Amino acid sequence: MDHTINASIQIVPKTRQENYYELVDKAIEEIRASGLKYMVTPMETVLEGSYDEIISVFGKAQQVVLAAGATEIIVTIRLHIRKDGDVSFEEKTAKHQL
Repeated sequence: MDHTINASIQIVPKTRQENYYELVDKAIEEIRASGLKYMVTPMETVLEGSYDEIISVFGKAQQVVLAAGATEIIVTIRLHIRKDGDVSFEEKTAKHQL
């Protein structure tokens, strides 16, 4: 799949730590380091890139959360893939920007 896709990931860590947001922050740091276009929302992080790039980043994000102290994670992933073209943030959100 060579086209640009949109994908979202939500990682919910199980941990003994009181502030599990710190673990979620580790995943977001990994996503930021990827260089892919991304947007953090209150419930998930959305990325734009090739399928292979995104799947690779999602795997790394999960691993850093586990390495940072999560004993388990629940991961929700959604993909928007177009057969004959790219998918972009702008086509979905431009009309809603102020």
